[in-house]
Amino acid sequence: MNKVLYLDYAATTPVDPRVAHRMSGCLLVEGNFGNPASRSHAYGWRAEEAVEEGRAQVAALLNADPREIVWTSGATESDNLALKGVAAGASRRHIVTSRIEHKAILDTCHHLATQGFEITWLTPGRDGLIEPDAVAAALRPDTLIVSIMHVNNETGVINDIAAIGAVCRAAGVLFHTDAAQSAGKVPIDVRTMPIDLISMSAHKMYGPKGMGALFVRREPPVRVAPLIHGGGHERGMRSGTLATHQIVGMGEACAILKRGMPAENARILALRERLLGHLLQVPGTVLHGHRTQRLPGIINVGFAGVDGETLLMALDDLAVSTGSACASASVDPSHVLTGMGVPRDLAHASIRFSLGRYSTEAEVDHAGRRVADVVGRLQAR
Repeated sequence: MNKVLYLDYAATTPVDPRVAHRMSGCLLVEGNFGNPASRSHAYGWRAEEAVEEGRAQVAALLNADPREIVWTSGATESDNLALKGVAAGASRRHIVTSRIEHKAILDTCHHLATQGFEITWLTPGRDGLIEPDAVAAALRPDTLIVSIMHVNNETGVINDIAAIGAVCRAAGVLFHTDAAQSAGKVPIDVRTMPIDLISMSAHKMYGPKGMGALFVRREPPVRVAPLIHGGGHERGMRSGTLATHQIVGMGEACAILKRGMPAENARILALRERLLGHLLQVPGTVLHGHRTQRLPGIINVGFAGVDGETLLMALDDLAVSTGSACASASVDPSHVLTGMGVPRDLAHASIRFSLGRYSTEAEVDHAGRRVADVVGRLQAR
């Protein structure tokens, strides 16, 4: 194999050809290019119909009401809108989150701390899980909202958001989860799971970059103040001309995942276990996070006695990651791994491998053999 193998699906996914085909019909003059807010002619009507079809497809993935879906530019904006939007004008001034959230949550909470909010930062166990009991112990009479991610973007570990949501609901506290990594890969049913706000991102599910959504529960109702003003779109929560092609793309991506989730998960899980089988044969290899309570496509592995940057450069024919793509400019070890108690030297020597729709057995076997060879040589120095 002489091409670079893509094993970084947790950073972003390629757009599915079926999604791209649907999107292409909303771009050119002969297509559905109108402004969805132009309700005085057929071009606007057709665009609005496409937007609402996409909204219904995203809602169906969560078993939600389409009116509970608010369009955003991605999970980062959704996270900001969820936390800042709920915090605006709130009398309660306490927020609970964890030390291993995505930077979109961490940085937003740090900002809210400058606005007078007190933040409780929960620490996970060595398995990377945030336990519902830890959330319950952190709640106070003035707690406004809890934000715990569904699937960690670096380890792939799955938190029990249904149980965490139940703890919050019993205490009368709002619960938000960042589901950028889990939506379409782990079943989410908002009719049975007490979750008030859910962030999603299209480019993590074979849809376009620059498109996302925020689920905002209607019953019991959740008040979210807008971050962006100028027209009162999206029921007043997010103004701006809607990108029909992006929305159509996200909707189609969700519809494909809803139809094929069980079969796709089973195939990717088999590939993950095959890759892990290769890697665990390397002396000093450590799998980070819970062994089984994890997303099918993500593993994070540390290699004792090896420098992570040197390893990454040596693996120049594999597209892998040392952590979140949003923190790739940092020279510090992963805040997720150190937050789990992983020693800094092992955290520095850790790599995330993430598989997806277009990964193959041949690629996994090649990657496993390649890593074993490179790590062996580096450890022997």
